[in-house]
Amino acid sequence: MRIGVLSDSHIPSSTRRLPEQVLRVFEGVDLILHAGDIYVESALDHLETLAPVLAVGEGLDLAIGSPRVEHLRLLEFEGARIGMIHILNIPGLEGEVFPGAVSRSAGASPARVDVRRGLERVFGQPVDACVFGDTHYEVLEHHDGVLLLNPGSPTLPHQMMRLGTVAILEIQDAQVSARLVSLADLPGPAPVYI
Repeated sequence: MRIGVLSDSHIPSSTRRLPEQVLRVFEGVDLILHAGDIYVESALDHLETLAPVLAVGEGLDLAIGSPRVEHLRLLEFEGARIGMIHILNIPGLEGEVFPGAVSRSAGASPARVDVRRGLERVFGQPVDACVFGDTHYEVLEHHDGVLLLNPGSPTLPHQMMRLGTVAILEIQDAQVSARLVSLADLPGPAPVYI
């Protein structure tokens, strides 16, 4: 199974539409996961021209009123469990998950953060992968046998107005893998920022 993953598209407060590079990367995927800061249902509709869409979010995203958007999701595909949440706070880790935060925490505190157990507390059962967003920083790390995946933002990476990143998540034989895709490396027009 091949899944397109994005977060923090901020449509229409960043750009009016998703960059065409996003659609090109997601061609042929079986499913699209949006990890929040969607803002308008038309962004999900646009993605759904390619594949079914499931999303998570907070405040404004939940106010959309779409059944595609929930606060938290626990999904199972081909024997792999994927937890999805917009803002990821792992119990025992101070603050949100940024690149390298889990590894740095091991040296900063007397007790090492147990990612698997922490995520089990968040989702109510063990997960093989966790998809999240909010920070606009891409994360692709493995800790305690769990894949942590924040695809970054396609429109506001690191809070800057330029093309960013999305991810492709693959599941085969209950094994989960992912790769980040830089949209700036693909041909096509740059988005027009508002």
